Amino acid sequence: MPDPGASDYGYGKPTSYSKWLEQEGLPVIRGFYIADLKDVEVAPWKRKGGKGTYICLEGTGGTNDAYVVEIAPGGNLNPEKCLFEELVYVLSGRGATTIWNEGGKKQTFEWQAGSLFSPPLNAWRQHFNGQGDQTVRLLVVTSAPMIMDLFHNTDFIFSNPYVFKDRYAGEEGYFSADGKTHPGRIWESNFIPDVPNFPLTLWKERGAGGRNVMFELANNTMAAHISEFPVGTYKKGHRHGPGAHVILISGEGYSLVWKQGEPKERVNWHAGTMFVPGDQQFHQHFNVGGTPARYLALRWGSRKFLAGGPMEILRGIDQDIKSGGAQIEYESEDPEVRQMFEAELAKRGVKSGMAEFFGGK
Repeated sequence: MPDPGASDYGYGKPTSYSKWLEQEGLPVIRGFYIADLKDVEVAPWKRKGGKGTYICLEGTGGTNDAYVVEIAPGGNLNPEKCLFEELVYVLSGRGATTIWNEGGKKQTFEWQAGSLFSPPLNAWRQHFNGQGDQTVRLLVVTSAPMIMDLFHNTDFIFSNPYVFKDRYAGEEGYFSADGKTHPGRIWESNFIPDVPNFPLTLWKERGAGGRNVMFELANNTMAAHISEFPVGTYKKGHRHGPGAHVILISGEGYSLVWKQGEPKERVNWHAGTMFVPGDQQFHQHFNVGGTPARYLALRWGSRKFLAGGPMEILRGIDQDIKSGGAQIEYESEDPEVRQMFEAELAKRGVKSGMAEFFGGK
C-alpha cells in the first residue's frame, strides 16, 4: 500500500497563487511596509510588456496583492483582460488607457499622476505612456490571490470570453470624472482624476477634525477611500479586516500598529510610503509634519456590493469598541499614545491641535 505520509497534499505546500507568482519571474517585495513606492526596483515583465515588481505585504492575509508597473517613454503595455479586479493609482507620469469588451467599441481616457481608476472586470485594457521623455509608474492593487487560488487555471482567468455587461457594457462616458454622491461620504465614479486634491467631507466620528470620502469604482467588490487630517493632530485607533493598502499622498508622520494586548509597532511615513495593517490589528495615524496629511486606501469593503467575512472591513469602523464597534475613543486610549505624539511635535516645533479633543487639556 502507498505510504499515506508521502502524499503531495497538505498544509505547507505552495498555493496556486504562489506558484503563478513564481512563474511571472518578477521580484516580490514582502514584509510589513514600503518606505517609498517611487524607489522600488522593477524588472522586465514579459507578460505585461513593461517593467514591474509584485508587492505581497503581510497585512493582506493572502486576500489581495499589489504590483508596480513601469511604462517606457512613449511606450505601452500589452493588451490584456483578467477575471480579477484591479484598482490603478498613477504614481508618476501621464498617459491614457483604452478599454473595450470583446468585439465591442473602444474608448480611451487620459490620466495623470494622482489619478485613480479601475478597469472593468474581464474587459480588455491597454495602458499608454503619453510622454516621450519620462517613464510612467502605476501602482495596482488586485484580487488575484483569491481568484488564482479559487480557480487555479490561468487560461480560464486570462482567456475567458465572458462579458460582464452588468459591470461594463461599453457605455459612452463611463470613464468621465462625473459621479454620484451617496449618504455616508460615498462618491460613486469610474475615474478619479486627482486624488491629492479631491474635496473631502468632515468625518467627526473619527476625531481630530479629519475629513474623508469613500469611493465605489466600476461596480467592484474592492473599493477605496481618501482620508486627511490637520497639522498637529492624530486620528482615533481602529481595526478592521485585512488587505487595506494605505498609500501616503502628502504629509509626514507615523502610524502605530498592534494586536490587542501586544506591543505597538511604529511605521514612519511620508508621501510615497505604503503599508497594510493586518487582520484586526489596531492602527492609529499621527500627523507630526507642517502640512495636512492625506492618504489613499485601496481595499475590500464595497458598500454597493456587500461581502461577508474579512472583506466586510468597514463594519463598526467609527463606533466605540466598548459598544461593539472597532474604534478606540480618545478617553480610552493608552496615555502613552498622546505622550509620544506630543514629544514628536516638540522635536519639530509643531503646535499640537489636540487640546479641543481632550476637553481643552
